[in-house]
Amino acid sequence: MMERADSGQKLYSRMRLWELPDQYVIEPTDGTSAPYLSINRLDASLSFIDELPESSSVRAPKIQTIYGVVGMVKLLTGSYLIVITDRQCVGTYLGHTIFKVLSLKVFPCDHSLQNSDAQHKKMEAEFSALLNIVEKTSGLFFSYETNLTLSVQKLHDLGGESKLLPLWRQAEPRFLWNNYMLEVLIDNKLDPFLLPVIQGSFQHFQAAIGKDVIDVTLISRRCTRRNGTRMWRRGADPDGYVANFVETEQIVQLNGYTASFVQVRGSIPLLWEQVVDLTYKPKFELVKVEDAPKVAERHFLDLRKKYGAVLAVDLVNKHGGEGRLCEKFAAAMQPISSDDVRYLHFDFHKICGHVHFERLSILYEQISDFLDRNGYFLLNEKADKMKEQLGVVRSNCIDCLDRTNSMIGRKMLECQLRRLGIFGADETISSHSNFDESFKIMWANHGDDISIQYSGTPALKGDFVRYGQRTVHGILKDGWNSLARYYLNNFQDGAKQDAIDLLQGHYIVSVSRDISPSPQKGGLEAVASFPLAFAFVLVGFLFATMSLRQVRYDLRHLFFSIMWASLSVALAAFVRANGRIFCNRPRLHRPRH
Repeated sequence: MMERADSGQKLYSRMRLWELPDQYVIEPTDGTSAPYLSINRLDASLSFIDELPESSSVRAPKIQTIYGVVGMVKLLTGSYLIVITDRQCVGTYLGHTIFKVLSLKVFPCDHSLQNSDAQHKKMEAEFSALLNIVEKTSGLFFSYETNLTLSVQKLHDLGGESKLLPLWRQAEPRFLWNNYMLEVLIDNKLDPFLLPVIQGSFQHFQAAIGKDVIDVTLISRRCTRRNGTRMWRRGADPDGYVANFVETEQIVQLNGYTASFVQVRGSIPLLWEQVVDLTYKPKFELVKVEDAPKVAERHFLDLRKKYGAVLAVDLVNKHGGEGRLCEKFAAAMQPISSDDVRYLHFDFHKICGHVHFERLSILYEQISDFLDRNGYFLLNEKADKMKEQLGVVRSNCIDCLDRTNSMIGRKMLECQLRRLGIFGADETISSHSNFDESFKIMWANHGDDISIQYSGTPALKGDFVRYGQRTVHGILKDGWNSLARYYLNNFQDGAKQDAIDLLQGHYIVSVSRDISPSPQKGGLEAVASFPLAFAFVLVGFLFATMSLRQVRYDLRHLFFSIMWASLSVALAAFVRANGRIFCNRPRLHRPRH
């Protein structure tokens, strides 16, 4: 029955979902005369029906408006339908409306679980609980009309036949957030329901300079091949795909002209990790050091194919754990460096410190020749290509990317505005206060969006990007965000990483390997609880402080004060030494085969 789907049909932008006892029914309500889509709640089978079936239940069916089908995920026994239940228009991309996902909802098709044994039910419940995390996923964007996974340059270069294909077939798979979740719908040829979704950021503003109105858009696309949370995804995999790779495109539209500039960021392309152990900054651990040159070569070969020339800007420190990574990265780059692949180290923290971010101009002087040579993409008012971007800056660091990326974006936008005759030779964005303020806010919001997705909090030192300087409020906010990151990294992100791996298809649930007796926690693990341990430490220090205040009345309180303080320190040291017992670690550790 699925042959009735029309591949040339536009995407459904508004639907009604009916929850019936034995099936979910999706009814397109955007003015089309399309058939209903039925999803069986027993086995998740899909079929088209011409009319809404009568409900055999006494209760009236639940009805909900939805704005897109994200896809389906198969677990041990049941399948789960994921839909968009709320959206917000956030701007336009090349004249097409862009929406942000405000809420997702998971609908289970798990009636077959009723006939399963207790172990099946327990495992299914554990996996399905991860899908609850999915409903809180942030930074998801989509369009019913255009392909958000491709840059302006790649969209322009699409052949005529490719532009007639459904959006999901045009999409760049590495930036298609729901690529794995769409597989069942693709198999059933449900093109009008196949809504491509990206994760990243979308920022937009308009500003007037004289008589000219300038439209500026900043869009970021997170790669799905090795994405994850801050501490649980570091470095590269053996194929050279790096953690938290992001493509950021800055677009300016003016008087019919469109200019685009792309830069990318990602983890250092070596095999390395940070094992969470309750320390604020876990040690960096290099894995299979002998494979570093091959992994780096694969990574940069992939970048060369996709972007042309590559300038790798390494912003990490040259001392401590970062120093070891920097040294290995530089060594791995030596055999693959060429005219098209360059490596540049810039010790951000040594040169810029905590407040002298204006010294990023030193970095710009070192990369300006590469930027001038490889340029940006430019279309005239007739949509003819006048200029193309021939290479990309690839930056990496531990915590200073937003300041660096925004500086490069600022310089390139100034070059574009000079080319279009808006700016004079010495004119800059800073010369126009309103434009300058909007530009800073756009990049600061972008940094917060990306940071929230992988660390759980807004970006640190975002006040500099937003205001051009550090502020007292920003410093206090950074302190709070640092504490929040510590908690999330240690006690929340393990489960979040599991959910990400499940959604992206990096972990495929199968009966043969997942139905096994759960290991019983014994000894310390049976009672280990970080909140409990932390509470004991606080209580210990409280009693120590109370006893210390009584010393002037009775010297015996000095002994009790020392005793309570010693117990607190000992317990804190014990928690530190046994950090892995207390941490919320991922349970899914097998890759997709």
